[in-house]
Formats: sequence, C-alpha cells, structure tokens
Amino acid sequence: MSARPSRLDADRLRQFKAEFFKALAHPVRIAILEHLRRGPRSVGEIQELTGVAGPSISQQLAVLRSRGIVVPERSGTTVRYHAADPQIYALLDAARQISYGHLSDSADLLRLVEAEQVATGG
Repeated sequence: MSARPSRLDADRLRQFKAEFFKALAHPVRIAILEHLRRGPRSVGEIQELTGVAGPSISQQLAVLRSRGIVVPERSGTTVRYHAADPQIYALLDAARQISYGHLSDSADLLRLVEAEQVATGG
C-alpha cells in the first residue's frame, strides 16, 4: 500500500506536468514531433521538411531535449533525433481529436450564423 503524496509532492508533480506541456506549446516543436513520428531525423532533414531555419530547429530541439521528449542518437558524424517515448504520439493524437471536436463545434455555429443571416436578409 503506497502512502498518499504530500501537498508539496502533488505541487511538484503539477509543476513538472506544466513544464512538460510548455515544451510542447510551440508550432515548430509540434511539427518536429510530427516528422519524427515517421522515424529519426537530423536537424538538416527536419529543416528541409518544415522549411524552418536550422538554428531555430536546433533551438526547438533543445527545448524538447531538456524535457526528455526527444533524444539524440549519433550515427557516424550525423545526429538524428527521435521521440524518447512513443506515447508522445498518443498525446498528440488526443490533442488532434480534442481540437477536431472544438473546430467542429465552431463550424456548426458558423453554419447557424450563416443560416440566420440568409433568413433575415442580412
């Protein structure tokens, strides 16, 4: 039977989770992870796939590395990055499903506004 975490432990865990999600809170980092889903990539390969400059890719990879989301793997003179845990893709998939639900609701509301506009001659 495990002991109940203290309030301090619970706060530390929440802080860790917040920092983890902050590391994902950038469109280039999401793009990097989407490309890594298909296999390990070098900075140059990621740059080519995203159209983002190499220094920016390196900076964003450093953020992802600092949170343990991606890890480098050296192959000769090339460093390729991959997800530290493939569960990150399940998290991205869940975010996509949540976003889809919100966007679907917005699209439904937009259709209602358009229908109202037609009905009132506005």
